[in-house]
Amino acid sequence: MPRYEITIEKDACDGIFACLTRDPRFVEGEDGLATIDPDADPVYDCDGEVTDDATRVVATFDDDRLDEARQAAAACPTDAIVVEEVGE
Repeated sequence: MPRYEITIEKDACDGIFACLTRDPRFVEGEDGLATIDPDADPVYDCDGEVTDDATRVVATFDDDRLDEARQAAAACPTDAIVVEEVGE
C-alpha cells in the first residue's frame, strides 16, 4: 500500500468544506478551517499521523484510501489541499 501525505494550507482554506463530502477524515477545526481527524470516520478505523499548526495541517497515512484523499483535494475550490505519495 502506498504511504501518502495530505497537506492543507490554512492561508488558502476558506472553510468551504467541499473536502468533507469526499473524505470523512476531513473535519471542521476549532479555527473554522478544514483539518484532518483519522478518528472522525465512522466506517474505517484508520491510523494516521497528524500535525496541525498555525499555517498548515499535515497528515500521513498508509492505507488504501489515497483515492478518497485525492477526491477531497480535487473538490477544494481554493486548491488548499495537496496529496502526495511519499513511499510504500
